[in-house]
Amino acid sequence: MMTVATVGLDLAKHVFYVHAVDGADQPVLAKMLRRRDVVPFFASLPRYLVGLEACCSAHHWARELAALGHDVRLIPPAYVKPYVKRQKNDAADAAAICEAVTRPSMRFVKPRSIANQAVLMQHKVREMLVGQRTQALNGLRGHLAELGIIAAQGARHARALAEILCKGDASIPQEVRATLLPLAIQLDHLDVQIAEADAAIVKLTKSDPVSNQLMSIPGIGPVAASALSASVGVPSAFSGSREFAAFLGLVPRQNSSGGKPRLDRISKMGNAYLRKLGAHAVLYHRKQHSDALRCWADRLLESKPFKLVAVALANKLARLVFVIMSQNSRYRSVPAQ
Repeated sequence: MMTVATVGLDLAKHVFYVHAVDGADQPVLAKMLRRRDVVPFFASLPRYLVGLEACCSAHHWARELAALGHDVRLIPPAYVKPYVKRQKNDAADAAAICEAVTRPSMRFVKPRSIANQAVLMQHKVREMLVGQRTQALNGLRGHLAELGIIAAQGARHARALAEILCKGDASIPQEVRATLLPLAIQLDHLDVQIAEADAAIVKLTKSDPVSNQLMSIPGIGPVAASALSASVGVPSAFSGSREFAAFLGLVPRQNSSGGKPRLDRISKMGNAYLRKLGAHAVLYHRKQHSDALRCWADRLLESKPFKLVAVALANKLARLVFVIMSQNSRYRSVPAQ
């Protein structure tokens, strides 16, 4: 084992695979480990370069192995896949990780701390609760529409259906009311839980200088600012604002060849949760403002569809976020010329 230079570890729930190579990139070890044996195995080794795929539980294992003194690097799964030879299995994945981690052009994911993951979990739980609330509202809409009771588009109007249900309207049969009443009760509980999640995020945002700087950008509120600050971490990992926008999937997908650029729709790669925050809020509340950013969006809306302008604005906001995080500054609103 003294000749080992690099180790690739394929993660799983119970069964882990280790692939190690020496300084000449020759395989010297291929072994299966049970979960309970992973830490003792790496504790018995000298300090090596260890590659992990940035998947479920990867940040936990990165912290565990880094505490043992190893140089741990997380690789995005999409960057590991090209190194898998022929059939896909755990042993082949470990070998691919071991090879990918040594590439000089490889990009890595910074391991997250427990505090950082706790902030992101707060956002994920809130997003789940919002989805459940939308599901309950849509359920009320669909079921009551079967009785000829409808409401206008929007969550506010759908809540009126829940109020009608709770009041015991004569147009709703008793058996239907008894069946749908749990949905109305669930809506009240979800509203309370979402409000508590919002309050927790606002509290986290007030204590984070980066989030406070990001909230100076139009359309970036506490939720978006906290999510960006916790997800991005160090902006120096990106070469520029365009690469950061590409990280969020806001640039066109390329299919260029022979010197002929061919651009398609946006790639939608990267973090979908971050990508959907901010732009729509600016467009929906632009009329009472006269700054350059919103006036630019107004001019674009004169000739372009709403969704296309939302994507263009999201791209611009992403570049503003990168500049502010890189320069440790605040957004300065400039009046439209």
